[in-house]
Amino acid sequence: MAIKAKKNQQTNILALDEYQLSNFNTLASTEWLETNGLGGYASGTIANCNTRRYHGLLVAATTIPTGRTVLVSKLDETIICNDKRTELGCNNYNGNIAPEGYQYIKAFSKGLYPEWVYEVDKIKLKKSILQLNGKNTTIIKYEVIEADSEFQISFKPFITARDYHSLWQQNNALHWNVDFKDGLFHNQPFGNDLNIFINIPGSGYHHNPAWYYNFTYQEEINRGLECSEDLLNHGEFEVSLKVGDVLSIILSTENPEKLDAEKLFVEEVSRRLSLIGNKKGNHLVNQLTLAADQFIVKRNIHPSNSDEVIEGASIIAGYHWFTDWGRDTMISLPGLCICTGRMDDAKKIIQAFANSVDKGMLPNFFSDGNGVPEYNNVDGTLWYFNAVYHYYNAADDENKAFILRDILPVLENMIDWHYKGTRYNIKVDPIDNLLYAGEKGQQLTWMDARVGNYVVTPRMGKPVEIVALWYNALRIVSELNRYNGNTNAAEYNFLRSQLVKNSFEKYFWNTQGEYLYDTLDEHNTPDDTFRPNQLFAISLPFALVDGERAKIILAKIKAELYTPVGLRSLAPGHPDYHGTYGGNQWDRDTRYHQGTVWSWLLGPYIDALVNVNTPKEELNKIILDFSFHLKEAGIGTVSEIFDGDAPYYPKGCIAQAWGVAEILRVITNYKLLQDE
Repeated sequence: MAIKAKKNQQTNILALDEYQLSNFNTLASTEWLETNGLGGYASGTIANCNTRRYHGLLVAATTIPTGRTVLVSKLDETIICNDKRTELGCNNYNGNIAPEGYQYIKAFSKGLYPEWVYEVDKIKLKKSILQLNGKNTTIIKYEVIEADSEFQISFKPFITARDYHSLWQQNNALHWNVDFKDGLFHNQPFGNDLNIFINIPGSGYHHNPAWYYNFTYQEEINRGLECSEDLLNHGEFEVSLKVGDVLSIILSTENPEKLDAEKLFVEEVSRRLSLIGNKKGNHLVNQLTLAADQFIVKRNIHPSNSDEVIEGASIIAGYHWFTDWGRDTMISLPGLCICTGRMDDAKKIIQAFANSVDKGMLPNFFSDGNGVPEYNNVDGTLWYFNAVYHYYNAADDENKAFILRDILPVLENMIDWHYKGTRYNIKVDPIDNLLYAGEKGQQLTWMDARVGNYVVTPRMGKPVEIVALWYNALRIVSELNRYNGNTNAAEYNFLRSQLVKNSFEKYFWNTQGEYLYDTLDEHNTPDDTFRPNQLFAISLPFALVDGERAKIILAKIKAELYTPVGLRSLAPGHPDYHGTYGGNQWDRDTRYHQGTVWSWLLGPYIDALVNVNTPKEELNKIILDFSFHLKEAGIGTVSEIFDGDAPYYPKGCIAQAWGVAEILRVITNYKLLQDE
């Protein structure tokens, strides 16, 4: 156990300053995230005070990449020196913070992984947390930097075994009995195949099961949800340490008895370094590249009408509560995979989803457990064309051939289904050649908030971004057929696209307002609500709007929708505008797209600015103004949404795939911040 501490391998560090470290509210509202490529994760606050039901040191994906189960909620430490006990843990019990171990945090940084430095009397202790890729395993490493004598450290694990969406109170079904030998703790919470292993080398263990009551989660209060739960502690570990020692603890669903924690830690660090090692990007690019890695997961795909299982990949939409969604995956793929050089992952995702197409539609999401796909969306399918096109343009000759041979027929089948009609009245209107989508009570676009049968932002009909995506789908199929030598199919789809363009120009320009209508409803009545969806008519690879008209639209978007952290979903001044996001489920869902800022929209906004020849200095400023966000909320990653009003507090998921992806994509594609 007396392994000497090695040189810190962290790089591109995000660090808290002295003021932030002294402020409990900052420490308790800034969160860290570690993931394992399976859908599982570890996460908490810098204060080590859990503020969400989703926090935990071992949240395992039991049905990859779903079935997330919180197993080890916390592992609170106590320093014992000269009979003095100093607790480093921190918990909220009905509003009472006890113990207050956060006051001993003297440094925190996030580079390749989160790292704390504690100082207690003459002891300086560094703690690092890391999850292993491909395993439901967390390693917590303690390095004794300074100590004038030997001391003891005790560990108190708090256990649960629940779905990560739920909360539990005292549950006598949990098994209190454990096996412990040579530092290895093993418990089966329900006596079945679910296992919790905790390996603390050189430790002793005192078994003394007890329930701890009323852990209170502040973020659940903020979300208007149930906020309290009870956790079980089976007993306490204790181990002796001295200066120079390194203690690596393993939390896992697999028996770690023969695992070398230090070796595994180094291997995982090397894997992460390899993600950024060949890049010449700046600190922000490297952090976003590491953040991108957290969303890419394994996903076995079950093709429609087949018992076959295909090993593939997918993208988690956001942490902590989202799984993988078709729309989010396709929007995120160019930034997360192509811009980071992960072409194999991109291919797996494209191929896997191709095998799940049914009636010309891409799944919106896969159900937990059996992975049966659901198809309640219109735009995920259309974003697939965009993802394939980005992949094709970046691929080598062999993989270009793969797209033309294996994927182009899938795209053509999708086009055919959209002409003849598929689910949810998704079909091309033969009168104007625009794509129509919608059923009462359904919301099929990305503005998909619904409370029961109440659709908050009804956009049934012909939404502007759906028309833009449909136009791009036709142009992309035309281009791919041209590359494939099929000039007839290329010309046919190009002519189809021009019919769409003609109708778009006829029906979507708001002459009085000088911007684009958001939707033509089921009666072809235009909706003049000023929203960011019109951006996609300018930003996608094949633009429907350019020149002076595009500049006029972008000037209005800048004035009404742009903020330093993204674009508002609705312009202030509209009767339905809400400048803050929060409250109970109803409050949050009814505000989700009614002024709330979305980070991912910065990507298409910059695309559109590039298309009207905006100076690079202005583009750089947009990114630099956003970069402060990486040190708040989910440190080192990008939040899902923000308040529409200043100071634009981050809300929603602390880590959102398309937020990371779109910012990383535009920085990379347009070579922004190269001189920073």
